[in-house]
This record gives sequence, C-alpha cells and structure tokens, in this order.
Amino acid sequence: MTHTSALMTIMINAARKAARGLRRDFGELEALQVSKKGAADFVSGADLKAEQTLFEELSAGRPKYGFVMEERGEIEGIDNSNRFIVDPLDGTTNFLHGLPQFAISIALERDRQPYAGVIYNPATDELFWAEKGEGAFLNDRRIRVSSRVDLSECLFACGLPFRGKPGRAVALTETDRVLSETAGVRRFGSAALDLAYVAAGRFDAFWERGLNPWDVAAGVIIVCEAGGLVSEIEGGLKPHTAGSILASNSEIHELAKKILNDKS
Repeated sequence: MTHTSALMTIMINAARKAARGLRRDFGELEALQVSKKGAADFVSGADLKAEQTLFEELSAGRPKYGFVMEERGEIEGIDNSNRFIVDPLDGTTNFLHGLPQFAISIALERDRQPYAGVIYNPATDELFWAEKGEGAFLNDRRIRVSSRVDLSECLFACGLPFRGKPGRAVALTETDRVLSETAGVRRFGSAALDLAYVAAGRFDAFWERGLNPWDVAAGVIIVCEAGGLVSEIEGGLKPHTAGSILASNSEIHELAKKILNDKS
C-alpha cells in the first residue's frame, strides 16, 4: 500500500477488521437479527458488532481521543482536540436488501474540522482514504475529482428523504431543477460512498439535506484532498455539522449551488 501515517494505518486497519463481520453477515442476510429504529430506518446486529469493533480498535490505537458514533452517541476523550466520527454501516437499507452499496465511514476530527477520513465498502473491497495535506486515494491509487465544466455533461448524486423524514418536497424540487440542467441524477443510498465517488470523479457533484456528522465527515476531507469543494447547500462552510452538504469539482460548484438555491 502507498505509505500511510500511523494515524491512517490505525483507521484503515480498524475499518478492515470491522468489515469482516459485515461481509460475513452480508452473505447470511436471512439470519440477521434486525430491529426497527424508526420509520424505514433499521439497525442490525451487524451494525452494532461493527461499531463495537471500531470502538475497540480505534481506542486501542488512540486511547485519549473522543468519539461521535451513530449508535453510542458522543464519548468524551482526554484529548479535547481530537475525536473520531464513526458510522459503522452507512447504507443499512441497501445492506439489508442485499445491495452491495454500503460502507464503513471513519473520520478523525481535529479542532472540530475533518482532518482524516476512511470510507470502505466491504462488498467491493474499495478503500477511499485521505489525510489533510497528503491527497486522496482509492486503495493504492491517487484520485482526483472530475474536470467537467459543462453541466449538461455532469452526473449528480443526491439523497432523498424516506418515509417519516421531513423535506421531501424540497428534495424533489431540487432534483427536478438538477435534472433539467445535467446529464442525470443518481440516488444510491449511501452518502459516504456518494462523497467518495465525487472524490474519485465518478460523480461530478453530490447534495443532500438532513444528514449527520457521521454520514459525511470522512467524505468531506476525502473530497477536499481530491481537489474538490465542499460547502453547505446555501454556501456555509460547516457542511459536516450543518446538516446540508454540496460537494463537487471546483469548476461547477457555484453553478450547482445556484441551481439548488434557485427560488424562482
């Protein structure tokens, strides 16, 4: 593998270890014990086991760091500058339906800004990772955002609210606007992977509202290190905590923002 820092090695090894259980359970979906966490939002035994593994591995490697975890919530650390933001299974609904579009997402937040990130899809063995100032990678290969400038050639990705979530009318209106200006819109069901795909140039842009820090923190640093831009949809500069995000290559960011914020 391309040379990695001690921090990245800890994060990558944690993701790979947690992935073993997810990969095994993905092949045995009928045996999964699943409980409802909310309307169309599930938490599985696989999810909880993966989070436990990540917590143990990351804690062993950096025992003073705090955590923000999807299931456990916030855990304060001795080191107030550093904390891991963890989603053990982004794309749970895909996972439970046998769709290989899900990921483990780990970010290291330093002084409340994303500093390093790992997004790993156990089903495809694609590992996206980045550390501030060191570039972004897919497995051993350096990645960059796309260079498309013509919106009519650009492919966007989005998230749409499912049953029980607010904001459907806004999301559908935004999607209709984007469809009228671009080559198309995809809704794959994993914000972490959508951001990783922007970093790799597979998507030219991604937007979504109603997200949590663990959905996007790793993706923010990976996109930025791949040469892209990330903001809130309205333009604010705290996309990993504000709940809305727009990530794209630098050429189309302002155009995408204009389309999404068009009130006419």
